[in-house]
Amino acid sequence: MGCVIEKAEVLDGAHLMRIIWQDGTDSIYPAVWLRDNCQCPDCYLDSAKARKLLIEALDVYVGIKDLMFDRKKVHIMWPNDHHSEYGADWLKKRCFSQQARERLQKELFLPECQYWGSEFQLPTLDFEDVLKDDEHAYRWLSSLKKVGIVRLTGAADKRGEVLKLGKRIGFLYLTFYGHTWQVQDKIDANNVAYTTGKLSFHTDYPALHHPPGVSLCIQNLIPSTLPKLNSTSSVKPTVQLLHCIKQTVTGGESEIVDGFNVCQKLKEKNPRAFQILSSTFVDFTDIGVDYCDFSVQSKHKIIELDDKDQVVRINFNNATRDTIFDVPVERVQPFYAALKEFVDLMNCKDFKFTFKMNPGDVITFDNWRLLHGRRSYEAGTEITRHLEGAYADWDVVMSRLRILRQSVQSRD
Repeated sequence: MGCVIEKAEVLDGAHLMRIIWQDGTDSIYPAVWLRDNCQCPDCYLDSAKARKLLIEALDVYVGIKDLMFDRKKVHIMWPNDHHSEYGADWLKKRCFSQQARERLQKELFLPECQYWGSEFQLPTLDFEDVLKDDEHAYRWLSSLKKVGIVRLTGAADKRGEVLKLGKRIGFLYLTFYGHTWQVQDKIDANNVAYTTGKLSFHTDYPALHHPPGVSLCIQNLIPSTLPKLNSTSSVKPTVQLLHCIKQTVTGGESEIVDGFNVCQKLKEKNPRAFQILSSTFVDFTDIGVDYCDFSVQSKHKIIELDDKDQVVRINFNNATRDTIFDVPVERVQPFYAALKEFVDLMNCKDFKFTFKMNPGDVITFDNWRLLHGRRSYEAGTEITRHLEGAYADWDVVMSRLRILRQSVQSRD
């Protein structure tokens, strides 16, 4: 039935409006916010879902001249006789109480995060189902957001499958390694991922100021040092996609670790090490030629925190960590000790999850949260292992996730 207004009244000399709802709760709305968010055609462009009213035209001390209401709407007359009306459901959703604001932020950003370790059960869905069915696609992206990684099975063992996932999301992320890139043993490799050696735990592209967040990988390994990304805007890719096209018989297993879980353990075990890694800026670099020639340089904290001291991103790739280290000399050894403890925790059997991709598998994972690696394998006279990879930006992924959620919920 929706929200029902029991009473609406003006408070604080007409600078606040209070609504008492039928369920007994109440909400307070500042007059300036109400005027700023008038939904009439002069103030709001409905076709673009965008505000037309300019801040220059807004009286920040405006008061309510007249207020009327019914069970489903509030009608306000402003001092200049401009009229605004607001629906009950619209207002209730935007209530300023802490509880309401927290609920709405969870709905918008889906912050739920499930930590995991070596006992991890890798979420798995069918590749074609994700492409064709909104409910499966929603399960894919919501699981990706919650646990940081999802495996898709049943893709063709040929190049181009990650491009289909890119279209399913919206579009992929262009980097210095191209729209997609091939992870295989190469002569004079321009990236350590393009060798047969072991790749230690890392995130991709910390050499970018804003590294990629979501990765799409289609084969058996998650390119380790893979691309230093983004050719268009120095943005670190957030989601990675990796598609396994060909897999070696011996070796080449993929290793992943939940970086957020490891950070939590490090903070409990050695707060000083956590403090060093979350406060010291480290230089990263990537120089070479691929999609075009590039010379990338950045500075990141290994562990990045938000304003609430929560871990939001990990930036670590030992291969592209620069020889330049812009810290006072007395801070060098303590940094190395902290980093060594962090890496040792990643490799602990309680945290590390090992698996082997099969041809047709696509691994999609959060490059800001997961660190990934690969066990070595033997080089041959021909290519024995081939992955095709790509990146997507979290903004694009989250946009599709919200649209899919609306589509799925509208069926219920």
